[in-house]
Amino acid sequence: MTHVTALIHQIYSFLWGDLITIPLPGGSSLGLSLLVLLLAPAGIYFTVRTRGLPFRLFPEMLRVSIEKRSPEHKDGISGLQALIVSTATRVGMGNLIGVVAAISAGGPGAVFWMWVMALLGSSTAFAEATLAQIYKQRDPLYGGFRGGPAYYIHALFVKPGSKKKRSVIAALFALSGLLCWCGISQVIGNSVSSAFQNAFHIPPLYTTIILVLVAAFIVLRKNATVKVLDLVVPIMAGFYFLLTLFIIFKNIGQVPAVFARIFQEAFGLRQAAAGGMGAVVMNGIKRGLFSNEAGSGSAPCAAAAADISHPAKEGLLQALGVFIDTLLICSCSALIMLLTPATLTDGLQGMDLLQTAMRYHIGEIGVIFIAVILWLFSFSTFIGILFYARSNVAYLFGDNWICQALYKVLALVMLFIGGLAAYTFVWDLGDIGIGLMTIFNMMALIPLSPKVIESLKDYEQNHRHDKTL
Repeated sequence: MTHVTALIHQIYSFLWGDLITIPLPGGSSLGLSLLVLLLAPAGIYFTVRTRGLPFRLFPEMLRVSIEKRSPEHKDGISGLQALIVSTATRVGMGNLIGVVAAISAGGPGAVFWMWVMALLGSSTAFAEATLAQIYKQRDPLYGGFRGGPAYYIHALFVKPGSKKKRSVIAALFALSGLLCWCGISQVIGNSVSSAFQNAFHIPPLYTTIILVLVAAFIVLRKNATVKVLDLVVPIMAGFYFLLTLFIIFKNIGQVPAVFARIFQEAFGLRQAAAGGMGAVVMNGIKRGLFSNEAGSGSAPCAAAAADISHPAKEGLLQALGVFIDTLLICSCSALIMLLTPATLTDGLQGMDLLQTAMRYHIGEIGVIFIAVILWLFSFSTFIGILFYARSNVAYLFGDNWICQALYKVLALVMLFIGGLAAYTFVWDLGDIGIGLMTIFNMMALIPLSPKVIESLKDYEQNHRHDKTL
C-alpha cells in the first residue's frame, strides 16, 4: 500500500507540482505546473483564434441563453439544460473550498488571477463544447445524444472506415474521467459529513447514509438527473447570490477598498517586497483552472447531450458557464471573506475561514447556511459527474445497462466511504484523474481547432440571428 501511495504522490507532483520555476523580484519565485503550462497557453490560443470571444461575443452568450427551444430539436436535453448540468459540477465545492484555499494561500490578489483564468478559460470551454457537438452520437440507452472528448479524440486518431472500435488515447481519457469522478465522490462525502457535524453536531454516519440514499434514488433512475439539476442548481446558485448581495449592501462602504486590495495585491505590490508574489499568482491561476474546469474535458460530456440548432450555440452556452462559475459565484465567496475583518480570519484556513466570515456577517445561522449550501453544491456535483460518466462508460464498455449501473454503484460506495473517513491518497486520485483528462483532451483540442473556428465562422455568417436553440 505504501508503494501505491508513493506512486500516486509522484504522479500528482508531476501533474500539479512546479515543473518550471521562474525567479521574481524580492526573492520570490513563480512555479509553473504542467497543467498550467497546458491550460493557460491553450486559453490564450483560443482567445486569439476566436478573435477575443469572451469580450466580443459575451452579449451573444446572454442572448443565446434566453432563446426558446426549437420544436425540431427535442430528441435530447436542451442546450440550456446541458449548461445547467455542467454548471452543477462547476458551481460545486471549488466555489467554496477552492476560493477559500486560494485566498488563504495567496491573499486577495489571487482572486484577480482567478478572473483572468475565467476569461481565458471561456474560450477553451467554447472550443471543447463545440467539438463535442460536432462529434456527438445517438445514445441508444438513455435516448438523445452522447459524446465528449473520448468521441472527438476517437475521430482524430481513428480514420473513417477503420475496424478499430477504440482509440488508445480516447480510452485513456475515458478511464481518467471515471477515476477522477470516483475520487471526487469521496471528497464530496467527506466535505458534506464534516460540514453537518460542525453545524448540527450530526454524526457523519447518519449524514452519509441519507446523502447516499437520496443520491441513489436519483442516479439509479433512468433520466432523473437532468430534472433534479434543473430544479436544484438555479435555486442554490440564486440563494447564494442573493445572500452575497445582502452582505455587499450591508458593507457597501468597504467594497471599493476590497476591490482595491484585490487589484493591488494581484501584481504583488505588497507581496513582492515580502517574496510572496509567486504565491499570489499561482494560487489564483491553479484554483481558477480547477474551479472552471475549462480544458479538462468534463463539461463537453454534458454539452454533447444537447439537441441544439448549431454546435457553436452550445459552445457559447458553455463559455457563459465559466463566467457564471468564476466571475459570479466564486466572486461571491471571495467578497464574503474579504468583507470580514482580517483580525477574525488571521490564521484560519479552509471551511473554518468561510464559516467564521459567515458568522460575522449574519450570525450563527451563517454556519448553518454554509453547511446546507455546501450540501447542495456537493450533491449537485455528484449527480452531474455521474451524468458525465455515462458517455465514458459507453465508450469503454459498449451500450449495456450493467456497466452503467456498476459504475454508479461504485461511485455511491466511494461517496459512502468518503463520508466516514478522509483517505487523502484517494483524493489525490481525483486530482490525478482530472490532470490526465486535461492532457489527453489537449492532444485533440489543438489539432481539431480548425473545426472549431470553421463552426464559429459559419454561425456568425449564417446562423447568428436564428431565434431558437
